[in-house]
Amino acid sequence: MFEDFVAGRGQALQRFAYALTGDWGLAEDLLQTSLARTYPRWSRVRRDDPEAYVRRIMINTWSSWWRRRWRGELPVNQLPEVEGPDGSVGVEHRQALRAALASLPPRQRTVVVLRYHQDLSEAQVANLLGISVGTVKSQAAKALASLRAQDALEPYRKTRTGSPAVAGGE
Repeated sequence: MFEDFVAGRGQALQRFAYALTGDWGLAEDLLQTSLARTYPRWSRVRRDDPEAYVRRIMINTWSSWWRRRWRGELPVNQLPEVEGPDGSVGVEHRQALRAALASLPPRQRTVVVLRYHQDLSEAQVANLLGISVGTVKSQAAKALASLRAQDALEPYRKTRTGSPAVAGGE
């Protein structure tokens, strides 16, 4: 049932959308649009791999949005009050990582998100994006080299022992 799929996988798909867009509002719009496009085809989709199908729709939709430079959101004077978990834990690390991902070209960011955030194989990423495995490898290598070169991520790199390096000693 479609509702069960959304209830079970909705948060994971929301995180995937956020990793692609870097903006929670856009991520919500992207997921909602993708689910709306999936619903009419649900009877055929559920037999295969519905999550892969939704991810593919999300990637295609996001690609068309950034190609068109879609900016359909309008700012408002007053934001609604929303309660949530304490987001201050690890803020600096997440902000540095977000900025680093945002600096990547869209295709490299998509490859990195699918490959390392969604933990898909190179073949799965290639199939999902409609590109060759070699292109996935080269885009991932370029993206990782770019991320390694960013000084803002230096405090969060792992030491030889495998634990994160701590700024200031220890």
